[in-house]
Order: sequence, then structure tokens, then C-alpha cells
Amino acid sequence: PDDLTPAEHQELENIRRRKQELLDDIQRLKNEIAEVTSEIENLGSTEEKKNMQRNKQVAMGRKKFNMDPKKGEGLNKTAIGDYLGERDDFNIGVLHDFVELHEFTDLNLVQALRQFLWSFRLPGEAQKIDRMMEAFAQRYCTCNPGVFQSTDTCYILSFAIIMLNTSLHNPNVKDKPATTLVPSSV
Repeated sequence: PDDLTPAEHQELENIRRRKQELLDDIQRLKNEIAEVTSEIENLGSTEEKKNMQRNKQVAMGRKKFNMDPKKGEGLNKTAIGDYLGERDDFNIGVLHDFVELHEFTDLNLVQALRQFLWSFRLPGEAQKIDRMMEAFAQRYCTCNPGVFQSTDTCYILSFAIIMLNTSLHNPNVKDKPATTLVPSSV
């Protein structure tokens, strides 16, 4: 406007400059808000996508592992036991990773064995059981330092408990061990 004094022109120019600065600040804040909102949305959807992808992988792995639709939804415990007991390097690695998933801290040995053996069925082959009990004993001793002097002690006791349990409860075992320590003649 031509009817303004030089001081008013200067004031008007200051107002326009300040207005532009404020508009720039507003735009910068809008951009930051949009960026943060996008990150938050992606975080949630990324987590959901990961969960969905993991669920699909588990379902596919279950299907491939069982290869028998009659077994139902869960993994076949016998097949898991056979797989974990194999001596291939990859299977042994899977066994050790599987054992690491178990938390045995503050459990007595029998409780830890029950927890461990709940998720699969022991194979019939002694060498496979041996590998599995060795991995179990190492993990148990890591979770409970000082309970046993060595992992060998834990291993031998664990193996003995399993053999005793098998002798007592397997119908194929004809001569059951005595269930009392007192001789019958006393």
C-alpha cells in the first residue's frame, strides 16, 4: 500500500517476514508429525507382519515336519524326539538351541526332566537319548550352578532316572525293579 509511512512499511515488512517464519515452522512441525506418525504406524504393522509371517512359518514347518495330516494340529512328539536325537551337525545344533529355550533355574532335577521331556517323546535308540541327556545336563548345570560337581554327574543321574522310569512303566519290561528298598524277609 502506497499510503503507509516508511515506519509502517518497515513494520508491515517485519510482520510479513515473521508470518513466513511461522508458516515455515508450522510446515516443519507438520512434516515431523507426519514422519513420527508414519514410524509409529510402521512399527505396529511391522510387528504384526513379523508375527503373521512367523505364524505362517510355524504352520508350514509343522506341516512339513509332520507330513501326516492325521496327527492333528501339534507337532508329532515322536518325530521331534527322533529329529533332535540325530547326530548330524545341524540336528545337534537344533538340539542345543532347543535346550537353550528351557529355563531350569531353581527346579530340582526331576522337575527339570519333566519339563524337558514334556515337549517330545524320547526315541528308542540309546545313542539318541545319550545326546539329548548330555545337552540337557549341560543346560541344567548352567541354570543351576553348584548343584552338581560336574555335568557328568547330572548326565548320569538323569539317564539313570529315565532308565528306571522306563523299567517301572514300560509294559514290555517283564522283570520290574523292586519298588521298596526293604527286603521282603525282614
